[in-house]
Amino acid sequence: MRTATYFFIFLNLSLALFEEPAVYPLPFLATSVLEVLCLLVFLGRLTHFAKVTLHNVFWKDTKNICIMVAILLSLLDLAIYALLRWYDLWRVRYTRIVRPIFLINFAESRQIRRAFRNIRNTLPEITYVFLLFMFSLLMFSLMALKLFGERNLQTAEGLPYFRNYLEIVFDLYVLVTTSNSPDVMMPAFDFSSWYALFFIAFVIVNTYIFMSLFLAVVYNNYKKHLKVMPGGACD
Repeated sequence: MRTATYFFIFLNLSLALFEEPAVYPLPFLATSVLEVLCLLVFLGRLTHFAKVTLHNVFWKDTKNICIMVAILLSLLDLAIYALLRWYDLWRVRYTRIVRPIFLINFAESRQIRRAFRNIRNTLPEITYVFLLFMFSLLMFSLMALKLFGERNLQTAEGLPYFRNYLEIVFDLYVLVTTSNSPDVMMPAFDFSSWYALFFIAFVIVNTYIFMSLFLAVVYNNYKKHLKVMPGGACD
């Protein structure tokens, strides 16, 4: 039973690779039949669980309610999508985001649920570090706007360079990951090599200090919740 449950959960999650839009699209009929099959298996698994569980215990368990709601929403969304597709109207599958609910809430997924709850309990405690990082990013972006906004610089593609504050925030956020390094700093460096000091300071503060601090806080808090969580709390 457990193997079958995991197989159909995996199949249900894998449908996103083949549903429109997809890199390897399959006919809508094929993906919809597979999804309905998966939902019927989930419903059968839930029905079986209800027969071996006390009635009041079954309906008080939020995991069972979540699975039921996810099944109903998925079937309704699939029916609406098929109807819109029949009339060739704009359509989108909204309930794809609820598919991980099946992975988390079945009784067999106790360890996954435990990890999920650890992540949920860790998030509030890393908020302060994240806010400090965002404050640093916003301040450096404001400095970049003041430094380069009036220089009429252009990128290699001929686009305005660091003249829009929100675009600066995004570019510097990407620079934290070093994905656009050194391209993002080259227009300023070509104008004056002294401007490299700004980007060096930004990388040191945000990439090497804040990211290391962020990782340490996440790891320590996750480990703390993993230790203090009792064995029965993962149900």
